[in-house]
Amino acid sequence: MLKTSQKDTIYAQAHEAIGAFQFDESVVAVFPDMIQRSVPGYQTILTGIGELTKAYAQPNTKLYDLGCSLGAAALTMRRNITVQGCEIEAIDNSEAMIKRAEEYLHAYHSDIPVNLHCANMTEVPIINASVVVINFTLQFIDPEERDELIKKIYQGLQPGGVLILSEKIHFEDSKLQNAIEHMHLQFKRANGYSELEISQKRSSLENVLISDTEAEHIKRLNNAGFSSAGIWFQAYNFASFLAIK
Repeated sequence: MLKTSQKDTIYAQAHEAIGAFQFDESVVAVFPDMIQRSVPGYQTILTGIGELTKAYAQPNTKLYDLGCSLGAAALTMRRNITVQGCEIEAIDNSEAMIKRAEEYLHAYHSDIPVNLHCANMTEVPIINASVVVINFTLQFIDPEERDELIKKIYQGLQPGGVLILSEKIHFEDSKLQNAIEHMHLQFKRANGYSELEISQKRSSLENVLISDTEAEHIKRLNNAGFSSAGIWFQAYNFASFLAIK
């Protein structure tokens, strides 16, 4: 039986010590609620991933969901593939996430195979790809490993293939950063998070989620070889980039 998502109350009570954020069983249980209440525009990004899949998936190729968590992007891609011979590779280094993703994926029938792997995305080969998605997970990868990962993706894409990269970004202008960060905090407050929850989660993510600027992302994509790269959607400090080979 498919388990339903619980409400995110992980940081609702005061903790004596705040450990580093981990994608463990407690996060897996509340992850859909956490994402919807924390990431503005998340559903729009998923819809866009579906439309871009429909436009760019090529016959007899692989599609990758790197850092797949519960498989939301993989499910969206699978629903929107309109060409023959495709399969999806979904990778996450959290065993708890992969286990729950398997339940979600098996709950819906499809003839398009989705292969789940519990592995580090930096160690997985990208082969014969037409669509690669990294949905809010590059920010958790060691900054020193990001350039090589993007280069590997570019090299594994077929001509005309795309990378869809969604990330929390920050701004070099401190006044702009403060203003947009305030808007994001108001978004979370409007979705029912208390000041205690916001503060404790921020502490847990410190030194775990390391964001880049828009310019850093574009430079990395261009250096990897992508001739076309830019933001196709942004809500506050959350942006989704499209890079075309």
